[in-house]
Amino acid sequence: MVKKRVFVVGATGYIGKFVVLELVARGYDVVSFVRERSGIGAQTTADEVRKQLRGSEVRFGDVSSMDSLMKNGIKGEHVDVVVSCLTSRNGGVKDSWNIDYQATRNALDAGKAAGATHFVLLSAICVQKPMLEFQRAKLKFEKELQESGLTWSIVRPTAFFKSIAGQVEAVKNGKPYVMFGDGRLTACTPISEADLASYIVNCLDNPAMRNKILPIGGPGKPITPIEQGEMIFELLGRPPKFKKMPIQMFDVIIPIMTLLAKIFPKLEDKAEFARIGKYYCSESMLVLNPKTGKYDASITPSYGTDTLRDFYKRVLNEGLAGQELGEHSMF
Repeated sequence: MVKKRVFVVGATGYIGKFVVLELVARGYDVVSFVRERSGIGAQTTADEVRKQLRGSEVRFGDVSSMDSLMKNGIKGEHVDVVVSCLTSRNGGVKDSWNIDYQATRNALDAGKAAGATHFVLLSAICVQKPMLEFQRAKLKFEKELQESGLTWSIVRPTAFFKSIAGQVEAVKNGKPYVMFGDGRLTACTPISEADLASYIVNCLDNPAMRNKILPIGGPGKPITPIEQGEMIFELLGRPPKFKKMPIQMFDVIIPIMTLLAKIFPKLEDKAEFARIGKYYCSESMLVLNPKTGKYDASITPSYGTDTLRDFYKRVLNEGLAGQELGEHSMF
C-alpha cells in the first residue's frame, strides 16, 4: 500500500510539531515546510528544527510566498493531503491577515497545484463568535476552503493546555492567581497538544471527519478560571490566593487605545490586543448553541485522555520547557 504524502505548514508551531510526529508515527510520508529560523523570537536553528521534526522531510522557505512554497516546498512533486497548523504569532491585525488568511490560502493553492485532494485545517473554537481580526481572517479562509472543491476537515479546538498555563510559575513563586470578576465568567475544556495532534491526524482516514467543521475539547467537565487557580494551589499544597480584576477596565482601555491608534497607526495592534484580552476574559471556549445563543458544555465534543490536572502537576515539577507562551502570553 502506497503511503499518503502529507505536506504540513506551520510544522514548528506549538501544535504543528506534535502533528508532524503523530503523522510520522502512523507511517505517513511527511514533508514539513518551515522557516529557516523558527520558534519564539526565531531562535530555533535549522538543525534544531530537523531534530524536532525527525522522521519527516524538512524543507525551508516562506509560506507567505507562493514562489517559495512551490519551488522550496512542493518542488514539482505530488501531494495527497495538506495539513495547516498555521496561526498568527500574536493576533495583531496585519499578522492575522498575512498568516491566518493569506499564507494559509497560499498553502491551499500550492496543495491544489500539487494534486492534493484533502486539506486539514487547524482553526479555533472562537471563530464561531467573531469579534477580532484573527477570527475574521480565519473565517474568510474557512469559507474559501469549503468552496475550493477539495475534501476538507476544519478542526476547532476549545483551548490548549498552554493557553491556560500562563500563571503557573508566577503562582508557584508566591504570587496570587489573577482572574476577572468572580472567576466564573468563562469556562473551557482544554485539550493537550498530543491529544489534539492525534485528533487532527484522524481526519486523514476517517470518512466521518471529512467535509465537517469539528469543534473539539479535552476530557472532563468545563473548568472556570477560579477552578484553574484552585487546582494549582491544591497541587502546591497552599491555600488559594486570588487577585480579582474588574473586566470593566477593558471598557476604558479599548476606546482610548482605539482612538490613539487612529492618530498613531503603530498603536493599531495594541488596541487589538486590548480587544483580545477582553474577549478571552468574557467569552467561554465551548460550542455556542445556535438554539439558545449560549455556550453549551453538553454539545461540546471531547477527545483524549490527558487531563489538565496532570499537565499542571507536570509543569509544577518540571517547569514550562516546551510550553513557552512567547507572544501569546496574556499575563
